Amino acid sequence: MLRIDEGERVPETGSAQSVQEADVLVPETLLQELWRPENLERLARAYWRFLNRISLGLIRVLYGPDSRTIVLLSRRLPLLRFHAPEYETSPLTGTVTWRIKRGLLVAREGRDHGYLRIGVRRSPAEDPRANGAPDADLARVRVLCEVRNFYPWLRGHGRFARLGTRLYSQTQLRIHVIVCNAFLRSLARLDLPPSRAGALAGEIEAP
Repeated sequence: MLRIDEGERVPETGSAQSVQEADVLVPETLLQELWRPENLERLARAYWRFLNRISLGLIRVLYGPDSRTIVLLSRRLPLLRFHAPEYETSPLTGTVTWRIKRGLLVAREGRDHGYLRIGVRRSPAEDPRANGAPDADLARVRVLCEVRNFYPWLRGHGRFARLGTRLYSQTQLRIHVIVCNAFLRSLARLDLPPSRAGALAGEIEAP
């Protein structure tokens, strides 16, 4: 089940945001096996792999010791560069956050501002049947994909800002929303590839 929140209307000045959420129903026994820190890292890897596949290989992710860079065809075209991912876990939640560093899609004032985040939250006390789940043995997991405090280069400044805002909303932002929603739908397959970095391998705390 997918619930979409595209965030606030893009302003002509200041930061922009975009939020998409999905509820995934998973067998409780399977969720117990999946609810491990290393699978949070695999979820992050699944997002980058999905981005590469849906762009037919045009967009790639370059892994650095302290960065992740989204490039178009070549490292000479860095669309977005992030700091190394930051993981936060608790018994009920997990998030991975990539803080934006710079890139061709980021306005100058937006460098080292904003972030991309993927988060998961489970509600073990919730009765799935009360919320539309067909089986009491199914657990509900909410997955969040959001961008906050982003300053789009495409929006521009001054007199161009009004046209630039519309251009950004109908192109870059729309593509991002479509990709995120498609990624959230793809999670129903629970296809989580191994992480390249392995930062959380061996962790024993949930998730």
